[in-house]
Amino acid sequence: MKAIFLKYISVALASTLKFFGGPITGVVLRLNWIETAVCSIVGMMFSVLVVTYVGKGIQALLKKYRKETPKKFSKTNRIAVRIWKKFGIIGIALLTPPLFTPIFGTALAVAFRVPRASIFLWMTLSALGWGFFVSYIAHKMTFIQEWIK
Repeated sequence: MKAIFLKYISVALASTLKFFGGPITGVVLRLNWIETAVCSIVGMMFSVLVVTYVGKGIQALLKKYRKETPKKFSKTNRIAVRIWKKFGIIGIALLTPPLFTPIFGTALAVAFRVPRASIFLWMTLSALGWGFFVSYIAHKMTFIQEWIK
């Protein structure tokens, strides 16, 4: 019982930092694809929850202790602004797992002043879609499993 719980926590923690880390961890730990998907979704949504509620405080803290002003026009910022202008929160949420990390995607949404309810709604839908899709693919494609091992 304790071992399976630790496997679930490992997959969730891997997904908090980089979403695709969860499905890869699930394959390595030999969980089935549904367990992997659910744990990956939980991990991403934990990041979304934390960053959404702590995001403004983190921004203020970074601003206070930063020695130099950050670049306003980095490559990543330009991509994020382009996505935001074309698709809004839906685009940011749908591209968070494959392009951004859950932390950075949520931080973008907070920076664009998206209401929390919208952040949770669209990030949850994105996590559900990507979680089940990527976990299924990772478990059913044997060459991915061989590459991971």
